[in-house]
Amino acid sequence: MPAQHLTPILLCLLAMWRIQTPVSSHPQYNHCQLVQKTAVCNSAELSSVPARLPENLEEIQLNYNQIKTLHDNSLLRYPSLITLTLACNGLERVQSNVFQDSKLLENLNFANNNINTGYEETSVALRKLPGLRFLDLSENKLNNEMASTLLHNLSSLEYLNLSGNLLQRLDETSFRHLHNLKELDLQRNIMFEIDSAFGSNPKLQRLNLAFNYLPCLTDFNMTQMVVLNASYNFIEWFISRQDLNETFQLETLDLSNNRLLFFPFLPSRSKLQNLYLSHNILRFYENLVDNNTLQNSTTSIEFYNLRKHMKNVTAQLWDDNLHGDISSLDTLDLRGNQVDYFPDGFIKKMPTLSRLRMSMNCLETLNLSSEQFFGSLYELDISNNRLNQISADDKLLTTLGNLTYINLSRNDLKELPFGLFSSLQRIHSVDLSYNNIGICLPDETNINVNNITSCVQWNNIGSLRQLYLKGCNLETVPTSAFMGLSLTHLELSDNPGIDVQDSLQSLSRTLQHLGLGNTQIQDIDLSHFQSLKSLNLSKNFLFHLPPSLHDIDLKVLDIRDNRLSTIPSGQAHSLASKLQTIFLTGNMFNCCQTEWFKTFETTKTVNMIGKSDIECQDILAMTHRVQDSQMFLCLEAGESILWYILLLVPICLCLTGISIVVFLAYKSKILQKSIKKKYLKPTSY
Repeated sequence: MPAQHLTPILLCLLAMWRIQTPVSSHPQYNHCQLVQKTAVCNSAELSSVPARLPENLEEIQLNYNQIKTLHDNSLLRYPSLITLTLACNGLERVQSNVFQDSKLLENLNFANNNINTGYEETSVALRKLPGLRFLDLSENKLNNEMASTLLHNLSSLEYLNLSGNLLQRLDETSFRHLHNLKELDLQRNIMFEIDSAFGSNPKLQRLNLAFNYLPCLTDFNMTQMVVLNASYNFIEWFISRQDLNETFQLETLDLSNNRLLFFPFLPSRSKLQNLYLSHNILRFYENLVDNNTLQNSTTSIEFYNLRKHMKNVTAQLWDDNLHGDISSLDTLDLRGNQVDYFPDGFIKKMPTLSRLRMSMNCLETLNLSSEQFFGSLYELDISNNRLNQISADDKLLTTLGNLTYINLSRNDLKELPFGLFSSLQRIHSVDLSYNNIGICLPDETNINVNNITSCVQWNNIGSLRQLYLKGCNLETVPTSAFMGLSLTHLELSDNPGIDVQDSLQSLSRTLQHLGLGNTQIQDIDLSHFQSLKSLNLSKNFLFHLPPSLHDIDLKVLDIRDNRLSTIPSGQAHSLASKLQTIFLTGNMFNCCQTEWFKTFETTKTVNMIGKSDIECQDILAMTHRVQDSQMFLCLEAGESILWYILLLVPICLCLTGISIVVFLAYKSKILQKSIKKKYLKPTSY
């Protein structure tokens, strides 16, 4: 470069180094933002690596640019580079000597590019990185052959991301050189088979196989594995090696959203803490052993390794004792299966279980005593089953002192053990929605010989904070129903005709959320509820908003599907100064009284959910969207629609007359012919 040009360029570079933009206090340099020893050059429309950044950089971010080729001389200036990210560039070629002087490079991100185009040359370049620990090749259209070539001799790798590619089958050669690999992400490929693929990876602890096409996982023997995610596949069987004396280090196993028929055959010795089996077709079959119809049926099945014809696994299908070691289990998620009972002693095998999630199954009865739940239980969700009976003795209820959340909603419960909730010392949240359980009157007990009651006494349960009683057919709520409670959330929606005005007063100090949707309520006084932040009054018969809303500091208000025609200006301004979210759809507002809409719209802190769907009617009963105010036909104050009718009638008559005259003037010949045809008839001579 000529010497006369050097001085201006240096001055420009110096100026760029010193300039501080209003957005950031970090210096700008060649479309890049410098933060200590990191250059952030994302979304800068670059076609190559910037050549004049500081030489001591340790990280360069070049995501979302247009760098198609990484040339041999691209990184010569940056020998201290540790991290290089080039995601989303359309990168096709990485020349073989580009990393010749990048001996310190540890982290390399090539995600969402086209590495498949020049993968052979790229593989040569990668082999010149002796300290590479992190490599992201996700979303690069790589097939098995390409991936194997790229990973050849990368023995230093600890983290590898191959998600979103075109891998179909893994075998013992796939990762044979990756002896130090600790974490591998293979989700969102099209894999249908894994055959001894991880035998060369003794340090592999985290494996993600989600969103593939795997039909089964058998002969699982990776004792060092800590987290395995195989969700969203087509897995019907999970069978681990039962003959190993070594303890499996597995802590989290995710087999959700598969096609599991049976509870997985877990290791006989493990540290498993979290087991996710939701959304399968799993059930237990022990009760079928005594079924006379199955006397001639086999109760075992053998799985052969058809490729080597050597090893096989035999499983007793109806033996529910093959659950493996679940003694350390903390979370068991069985939502969305077909479980209709627990095998004898199943719950007892999990003394540390704290979260049991059983919603959307087929349970009809639950005996808390015979199942022998331990005191560690913290969350119990048996919603959306077929429960019609729950049994528990006083001793068991005392044992469940740690139970905090219980969800029994959407069942067929009509009775409950007396004192079920008052005996739980730490109960915080109860959901009994959509059952037929009432609230006991002060002098009502209704306890039968089995210590069962058809109603619940909620008062004086000091730890209770959230109570959900939606759709319980409640009509009468005693004044003392919630005495002694410090509820923050109370949901009473979908109880048409319920009267709660008096019973709510004892909660005025603590209540933060109140749900009264679809209760046929027309008015309610909430002026004393100074802690109330969220209120649901949807699907009622409100012709106007309760005046007491002016006195409380609401943040969320749901008044959908009512009969509101307008919101008075003063009330709108008061609500707008406090609200963060409001639901207004389903009301037929008056198009000529929509000042409230402008108030909410101009208040930037208020979010009107479904704003474009809020409708109104004008004076001609035509429906419009409230935000299309220019289309409304409205009257000024004191005007009568009669004047508009008197004005329109003469105009319409004049237009009709003009149309007739014009028609006759231009169609005179047609008129003459029609007259002649009608009146001038030919004579007979």
